[in-house]
Amino acid sequence: MRVAVIGAGGVGGYFGARLAQAGNDVVFVARGAHLAALRSRGLRIYSANGNFVLDVNATDDPASLAPVDVVMFCVKLWDVEQGAAQIAPLVARGGVVIPFQNGIDSTDTVSRVIGASHVLGGVAYIAASISEPGVIAHVGTMARLRVGAFDAALAPRAKAFVDACIAAGIEAEQTPDIRRALWEKFVFLNAVSGLTCLARQPLGVIRTDAELRATFEASLRETIAVARAKGVEFPDDFVARQLRMLDGLPAEMRASMLHDLVAGRRLEAPWLCGRVAVLAAEQQIAAPVNATIYAAMKPYVNGATH
Repeated sequence: MRVAVIGAGGVGGYFGARLAQAGNDVVFVARGAHLAALRSRGLRIYSANGNFVLDVNATDDPASLAPVDVVMFCVKLWDVEQGAAQIAPLVARGGVVIPFQNGIDSTDTVSRVIGASHVLGGVAYIAASISEPGVIAHVGTMARLRVGAFDAALAPRAKAFVDACIAAGIEAEQTPDIRRALWEKFVFLNAVSGLTCLARQPLGVIRTDAELRATFEASLRETIAVARAKGVEFPDDFVARQLRMLDGLPAEMRASMLHDLVAGRRLEAPWLCGRVAVLAAEQQIAAPVNATIYAAMKPYVNGATH
């Protein structure tokens, strides 16, 4: 399978590397020092699932690439619209784009730009980031993909990608309801990013402090209320399962947004806690936790202010 990874960070770098390691034709699109390191030293993966180094094909120009079977679209949320326009030629011969961003809006944006007939839905569960140029550090062992089609006609394309992932040793599944899968991740990820950023602490602190744990659960429930107002339903034990997931993750795990906050980089907060706050207000739903977290993040949304 020929795959273009647009955004070779934690998600794209890790899963793209696993696909390349298994013999798929994978090209990575990156920028700056990270791109230079990929070209000069290869892509290094440090993971409890196995460390390895790969010589990779990397570029900063999507326009230089030939059409592919799958685009793994892993750019930051503020780059989605511009990035989607750049990758349109890559799927001109029937390929598909799978956005793996956080949040719930990326697939709609990509579909608007390049057409829904080229877009699948994707959900990535992993704690990984660029620890230094050319290096992806994976915390814990969780590394799972869920992929699905909004249009049944594209289901075979979703299956083909999932099959390639499974053959590469990646835990992957084709889900029949990708919209719900996107919201399921959003509920949990939003709480993780919001609370770790607000407290500037890893999950071990969040889950063992009674007040922080209660605030985490309140964030879950606010986002679920918004999802239900949008027609997405969850089972009665969903919150309990999310709290068990919280308890099972590595204590040192931090959201990628906390890494960005500490490094003084731009934040995805407007598309996460900020998005919950906006949707809740539109539906006249109380969401004080997410509104407060977003208010606290707003001074840092565009990066360091000092």
